Amino acid sequence: MLLGILLVLFFIPTADVTENKILVAQHPLLIVTNQTATLVCNYTYNGTGKEFRASLHKGTDCSVEVCSISWNMTNIRRNTTKEFNCQGDHDKDKVIFNLWNMNANQTDIYFCKIEVMYPPPYVYNEKSNGTVIHVKETSSQIQEPQSTIPLWILTTVTGILALYSMLITAGFFNYWQKSKKCMYHQSDYMNMTPRHPPYKNKGYPSYAPTRDYTAYRSWQP
Repeated sequence: MLLGILLVLFFIPTADVTENKILVAQHPLLIVTNQTATLVCNYTYNGTGKEFRASLHKGTDCSVEVCSISWNMTNIRRNTTKEFNCQGDHDKDKVIFNLWNMNANQTDIYFCKIEVMYPPPYVYNEKSNGTVIHVKETSSQIQEPQSTIPLWILTTVTGILALYSMLITAGFFNYWQKSKKCMYHQSDYMNMTPRHPPYKNKGYPSYAPTRDYTAYRSWQP
């Protein structure tokens, strides 16, 4: 009789622990090529919980909660962070997290967490192996970023620079025309240098014109 009581006491705690345990299974790798991912969290639970919460966490330390879903027999509540586009859906023995508009910076390992919120005791699953979501860059993400300067500003600046260039060119051309005309006026002058005699005479200054002595000769028949 005593042996039977001891056996019952021994197996009762073990049955409780096994009944309230949650096991989660995830696919190890998910490659995203169209910015959309569907992560399925399969779980097993044999307890009597009536209110549950499932959440998706990013990073090896699960520091970022991407989105979550809570449900009971009548209501479903969803929540997501601003950095992600995510929605959770509950199905029998699994939670499906749909993500869209993903980018390459969101490539990381993601973990599913399943919690029994009510009735007590509070139970949640042990950390699973997680799913590595590898987001490949699309052609639109690889393109060089376009200029954020409005088109009308670029047009205005270009017009001002073109006008300024034309004014400078016209100014230089006008200056060149005036310089050319001034140069012609300076070269149009008469040579006023006095003529020197063909030979030197001590009686006349060097600048005096040569006198014609033939006018003073006497006339001879």
